[in-house]
Amino acid sequence: MAAQPQDDLVNLEVDGKPVKARKGAMIIHATDAHGAYVPRFCYHDKLPVAANCRMCLVEVERAPKPLPACATPVSEGMKVFTKSPVAIGAQKATMEFLLINHPLDCPICDQGGECELQDLALGFGRDIARFNERKRVVKDKDLGPLVSTDMTRCIHCTRCVRFGQDIAGIPELGTTGRGEHMEIGTYVEKAVEHELSGNIIDLCPVGALNSKPFRYQGRSWEMTQSPLIAPHDGLGTNLFGHVLRGRLKRVVPRDNDAVNETWIADRERFSYEGLLADDRLTKPRLREGGVWREVDWETALGAAARGLAAAGPSTGLLAHPSLTLEELHLASRVARGLGSANLDHRLRQRDFRGDAHGASVPALGLPLEAVDALSGLLVIGSHLRAELPLLAHRVRKAAVRARAQVAFFDLAAREYRFPVAAQIVAAPADWMRGLVGLLSATAEVAGVPSGAAFSALTAGVTPSEADRAAARALCTGSNRAVWLGAMALRHPAYAELQALAAEIARLAGATLGTLAEGGNAVGAALAAVTPQGGDRPGLDALAMLRSPQRAYLLVGAIEPRHDLADPAAAEAAFAGAACVVAITPYASEELLRCAHVLLPMAAFAETSGTYVNLEGRWQSHPGAIAPPGEARPGWKILRVLGNLLQLPGFDYESSEQVRDELRARLDAAAPSVAAGVLPTAVLPTTLPAGARDAVAQLPSAVLDVPMYAIDAILRRSPALQATTTARAGAEA
Repeated sequence: MAAQPQDDLVNLEVDGKPVKARKGAMIIHATDAHGAYVPRFCYHDKLPVAANCRMCLVEVERAPKPLPACATPVSEGMKVFTKSPVAIGAQKATMEFLLINHPLDCPICDQGGECELQDLALGFGRDIARFNERKRVVKDKDLGPLVSTDMTRCIHCTRCVRFGQDIAGIPELGTTGRGEHMEIGTYVEKAVEHELSGNIIDLCPVGALNSKPFRYQGRSWEMTQSPLIAPHDGLGTNLFGHVLRGRLKRVVPRDNDAVNETWIADRERFSYEGLLADDRLTKPRLREGGVWREVDWETALGAAARGLAAAGPSTGLLAHPSLTLEELHLASRVARGLGSANLDHRLRQRDFRGDAHGASVPALGLPLEAVDALSGLLVIGSHLRAELPLLAHRVRKAAVRARAQVAFFDLAAREYRFPVAAQIVAAPADWMRGLVGLLSATAEVAGVPSGAAFSALTAGVTPSEADRAAARALCTGSNRAVWLGAMALRHPAYAELQALAAEIARLAGATLGTLAEGGNAVGAALAAVTPQGGDRPGLDALAMLRSPQRAYLLVGAIEPRHDLADPAAAEAAFAGAACVVAITPYASEELLRCAHVLLPMAAFAETSGTYVNLEGRWQSHPGAIAPPGEARPGWKILRVLGNLLQLPGFDYESSEQVRDELRARLDAAAPSVAAGVLPTAVLPTTLPAGARDAVAQLPSAVLDVPMYAIDAILRRSPALQATTTARAGAEA
């Protein structure tokens, strides 16, 4: 961290020790930085200052009364006393007032053991209360299926209120009344279930707000804690899993300012419920004569190996983009060991013509922390809040705090919860035409002519005012970016959209990023789970289904109706295949109809592994719990399958060995890819031959996958599926 310029520092004393602090900093920043603890409730480093609770009162020399450390700026020569009789007396008096109405229900409170009020009451509370009147009772609020309430416990710190206003950008909670009559509640009794709503559970310093699915499930001191990485999107959110008697009971944030700060999305917090689904596959199954029966691992793996070996090069591998890097690497090696180049992880993509320009790794093109400092941004084909909620949060910070100009090109007008410079709405059939207008406007605003390959397209095109507004937003400042979202990647004319976006980025002097879906799409590309990753090209995911193969190997929680671009073609291809092997956590009805061998696989949190996020950051985690029944980690299943197929080099003893092998290979080939921020992908600067005409009949719902239907685990979380967001997505 760069040293602070001396002109920006002031000298002060904290408990008699000379310290330096930044000008404009509050006293609490100086005390925290120098190890002088000051108690607090309402203060939070990521929230605006409220100074509600007064628990952080400290003595300041020559001040007539104790001052709140969270709201008092430092000054030259200031003398602060955090442990003086005056400071301690003020803090104890504050604690006495806070406990006047607080119920004595610690034994049944879910916050017990990690309650800030409980901890501070031990140090600053009175042995005997002087308040003998009746305590007030506050009616509990119905905040929806995710957050439970015990509002009598509330101490009015307003952390939850400020989170909604400043972080989420939607003031769902507010205060009514004053003094003893103050209450926290929702506006007109609405649910609190925006995509980041569960963070108010962590922010609440008492037991007023708790996880509804976790309610009365365990106590904090009974559980063990394991680090995890979220598998639902490419951000690589850091998590802790809390385990009780071998069961994952809840998921909470793990602080990492470079990735997710201190927040997690609701789908990371509540998706663990999907691990307990009724259709979890716990034993290997084999279908013979149209009848499924449970078999031992030896029988199931033997049948799988024989079926795949018989198909050989006519084997198609479909791997879910949320698998661990180790599972993806071994799946790729199994397919290529069979002589097949037909492998892919881009399950919902419809247009692969851009692959002719060479395989590229999907990447953001800049560090996540750099998003906060963007000056101009154009997002093409992305419902950002649904696809990458915490990336949307960083964009909001850039727009609100850094005054970034943000423009969206989308198929629907959406609520972005921050100032939007331009919003262009177009039906999928009009996306190419719309980007041509945007390209023309960018050339006009930037004063740079478009490339010769695009001149015929832009000739005679007059940009609209919305196009010009979006171009001006993109060309603002010096930190500029263009992002292609998941809806653009699913578009049947993705090759054209990709080329046009690359040209717009070039004209604007912006980085070009690709927001690929799946928790490990970058890892899948690095592990060569693409038809271009080997010595010869093969069939992409869609081509494998429309040109049926003799055998298919499905790795991960893949359900054709939800996860594949052409479910009808998938059903026909699987029905006609001689062997379909599914390594999966779930025995869904679809797989029971089309597969021949089901191998039970460990799901999220049940296996160790590595994820590579969109900026290129490698993050590994251990398994938090053992998989149910006879299920095994995917890398172990693939290792044994490789051995049965007599493929060389499958003698791994740990997932770390698999990871290190791949990393060494990448380091030898391209060190910049295996470490640090991934470079912006090199994309075509010319349009592919022949634009797609089939997009005219494409319904918008095909591109816009609901937030809680992205993967199989989310689709099996009862709490998430009970939200209004999920219900609205199901009805669309």
